[in-house]
Amino acid sequence: MGGPVQERVLVCLLLAEGRVVPVPRLIEAVWAEDAPTTAAHQVRKAVAGLRRRIPGGPGLIVTTGPGYRTALRPRQLDLTIFTDLVRRAQQEEAAGRPAQAVAVLREALALWRGPVLDGTGGEVIAAASAVIEERRLAAIERFFELRLQSGESRELIGDLRDLVNAYPMQEALRAQLMLALYRSGRPAEALVEYERVRKLLAEELGVDPGDRLVTLYDAVLRNSPDLAPAPAAATATAPLGGGTPAAPSAVAPGAHRCTLPYDLPDFTGRAEELAQLVDHPNQPDVGHHRGPTRGPGWSPRIVAIDGMGGSGKTSLAVRVAHRLADHYPDAHLYVDLRGYTPGERPLRPGAVAGILLRMLEVPGEQIPEDLPGRLALWRSTVVRHRLLLLLDNVADSAQVLPLLPNSADTLVIITSRTRLVELDGAEWVSLGVMPATDSVAMITSMLGPDRAAREPEAVAELAGLCGHLPLALRIAGARLRNRPRWSVRYLVDRLRDETRRLDELRAGDRSVTATLSLSYDALDDEHRASFMLLSRHPGTDIDMYSAAALLGTDPAHAEDVLEHLLDTHLLQQYETSQYAFHDLVRSFAHWLRARDEAPDDHTGDAALTRLSDYYRAASDLACDLAFPGRNTTRSGPGPQLALPVLTDGRTARAWLHRELDSLVQVAVQAHAAGRYRPAAQLAHNAVLVLEARGRFEEFHQVATLGVECARALRDRSLLARGLSDVAAAEWRLGRLEDGLAATEESLKLAVALDDHMGEAKSTGTLGLLLTTLGRYREALPYLLRSIALKHELGAHRAKAASLVDLSGLHEQCGRYGEAADAARQAVEIDHRIGAWDMEAVALTDLAVAHLRLDQARQAGDCLDRVLELTADTAPVAEMSRVHALCATVRHRLGESAAAMRHAERALELDRGSRAPIRQAAVRNIVAGVYRAQGRYAVAADLHTEAHEIATRVGYRIEAARALAGLSATLRAKGDREAAETYRGRADEEFGLLGVPPAPSGRCA
Repeated sequence: MGGPVQERVLVCLLLAEGRVVPVPRLIEAVWAEDAPTTAAHQVRKAVAGLRRRIPGGPGLIVTTGPGYRTALRPRQLDLTIFTDLVRRAQQEEAAGRPAQAVAVLREALALWRGPVLDGTGGEVIAAASAVIEERRLAAIERFFELRLQSGESRELIGDLRDLVNAYPMQEALRAQLMLALYRSGRPAEALVEYERVRKLLAEELGVDPGDRLVTLYDAVLRNSPDLAPAPAAATATAPLGGGTPAAPSAVAPGAHRCTLPYDLPDFTGRAEELAQLVDHPNQPDVGHHRGPTRGPGWSPRIVAIDGMGGSGKTSLAVRVAHRLADHYPDAHLYVDLRGYTPGERPLRPGAVAGILLRMLEVPGEQIPEDLPGRLALWRSTVVRHRLLLLLDNVADSAQVLPLLPNSADTLVIITSRTRLVELDGAEWVSLGVMPATDSVAMITSMLGPDRAAREPEAVAELAGLCGHLPLALRIAGARLRNRPRWSVRYLVDRLRDETRRLDELRAGDRSVTATLSLSYDALDDEHRASFMLLSRHPGTDIDMYSAAALLGTDPAHAEDVLEHLLDTHLLQQYETSQYAFHDLVRSFAHWLRARDEAPDDHTGDAALTRLSDYYRAASDLACDLAFPGRNTTRSGPGPQLALPVLTDGRTARAWLHRELDSLVQVAVQAHAAGRYRPAAQLAHNAVLVLEARGRFEEFHQVATLGVECARALRDRSLLARGLSDVAAAEWRLGRLEDGLAATEESLKLAVALDDHMGEAKSTGTLGLLLTTLGRYREALPYLLRSIALKHELGAHRAKAASLVDLSGLHEQCGRYGEAADAARQAVEIDHRIGAWDMEAVALTDLAVAHLRLDQARQAGDCLDRVLELTADTAPVAEMSRVHALCATVRHRLGESAAAMRHAERALELDRGSRAPIRQAAVRNIVAGVYRAQGRYAVAADLHTEAHEIATRVGYRIEAARALAGLSATLRAKGDREAAETYRGRADEEFGLLGVPPAPSGRCA
């Protein structure tokens, strides 16, 4: 409102409520000692501005003598209302009505909206704000004092913790928290709070806690009966802990004791796990008589919930406990065993047994000091109760095994970050991350549906950046809720920076980093080191072989390490034998490395070298099996590393498809680290798989990386091979001129090096590119030279590929018989060497030749075989072409419905294709089918699109075919004039190419 001068003037006047504030005092409030010479004028100008801006301003701010004052109506100012309410609460308390006093104080405290102009108000306003803050703190202390005196305890803990965190040196609040914890059956936590404040006061002020805290600490240690809530008959103003009712030896059956934490009101998700735990077939009936009624034997029901830090184990366990509480009416007990509490040792079984006995109101003097006696008393006591026991934050099985009761009337819920495999007979629930829909629902519940609905895409992205981890989601939601001016997109943009993501996921004492640190710190030295090395794996999944390479060990030991990290939930598993880091766990590992790693530590570099050597050797083996007959150029003897068991093409292809992303990422990582030779070898192997999967953009990127490595090594042979890979990618992407440049450079290198295989590959690629550009006379000698060289070198797979390209050239030139012969030779070679993927491509070209020869049935047989071989596993660009040709065949055979199904499938696949060469051809072929079916508008649109694509990339034959198709479509519609125009343009193009024109009006 009008800038800081107006704000400070208004606040100063309101704080003085009704009293005149002289102009010099207002100047001091606004500028302190740095007032400008025009200060008085600016104050008057600010007052005038306020009078204009505030409704009723002239009557609200009144000029009086040397200054100004406010003329407020009754209850117009929150501060006045607050003061009146505090005074009224004191009157209610003095009159012996503590409940009314609490209600009035709650109303008063609800008015608080934060410090006055927090951090921006200047010294004068800050001093006044401090006075108000002291009055608020006094009201807060009295508010909780009265509630403790009335018997409340457990429900106060959360609010008191927040206050203690905000005001860590307020001893009165700390004392109230300690008492609330003690009365909730959590004496160990009460003692921890004392230790925390003792250390804080010593470090910050050099003093010891006051008498109140010391006395309370001693009373908790002695389990003093003075700390019990006052009897109902006692007055509300009795001191804390006053009133000493006679303590029974233990809670009698039928009495009730509950120390469970509160159930989150906005608990979201985990519906499947909740149903599994709550809807148990052997759950005792509510109110049943004591005794072993849940089946044979005397065993309790034990539920063990495990999951990574922040996965919401405790929240789920507490919800389950509250849902099942009525089935165990005698007592509901909760203990945090501190298995992963920073700065604290896990509670030992004896200490836990003592805490539980005190919760059941067994007097301290009756609890044995020795462990066997204490455990025996615990078991003999609990057997008389229908009891629900929640043991939270368990470190290991040894911590809880001695505490398990021998009673069928007991439910024990255990949470741990580790899978407690030694708990025989337990029901296991392992929590992973939340489903995306539940993650979005959790954020929505925290922000409110209106705010979330304004940015649905940003909310979904936020859930993903939080890794669908409940803790991270809650922190992100809390940050947004406490910053109403932040958009969800703003936080998303901050979280996108992985280097600061963990810092962003912090709110108060809660942070993802702190939570994950507890799990990491609990590992032994070997597993911590292994965790750090494994986090360097750049891929998504890790198996025991790649882990063995990173760790420098054998696969069996590596698998043991992976399983241990899986058990501690620092790794996840979505598929058998495949392990993965949660995104936030990987970010945590990177954070640790940046924090701790010494510059001269070569352990990680050595691990990455082993990893790139492993993937180079494993991908060599896999590619040899998956692409039989390929030309291989080894870069030296393989490393002595254990390799996966790959027995045939099927297992090799499965390994390559599963490891492809890792293969690419390791190549990128090796290149970045200057390990150029293994990077180039990995890139060459990866492009084979990327091309087979139809990932052509990545094909180009990885091939380019291989070229960069070769240039860095100044290895001309490696460079020639890399340039050939780049040229193949350029053809796939329709960048024909760029492909020509790369191929010509590759060919020059190969000839200079007398590299016949390199020459054979480059001439073949050159012939393919020139064919696509319609330069058939230039292309033919290159293709023939390539085929001859590959034949001499025994490179059968490569020869078959060039025969397919030769078939395409003949088909475009109208030599359909020669096209069929070349394709047939390629089919025979591929079939003989077992290259089924290449056989499918050759059969497709043979089908095209058969169609040109009006041999629809033979074409159909070829295409049926292609579908049998590929089962839609080929790249979508190739499969769209296959289905387009199938549509043509089925139409010519009179099967219209089947033809349309294939046509629609071809277009569906074509939409996901990234290969313009195939897109142009597919659209022209399918357009012919639609034209034959009388769907002229669709046909015309497809031919138009084909012409645009083909013209853009320079694919002249398909551009001409598109014009001929448009002519035929317009003629069929009856538009002869336009048809003749397009026909003329098409014939001109065919004439320039030197090939016969396309048939008019014939489907494909």
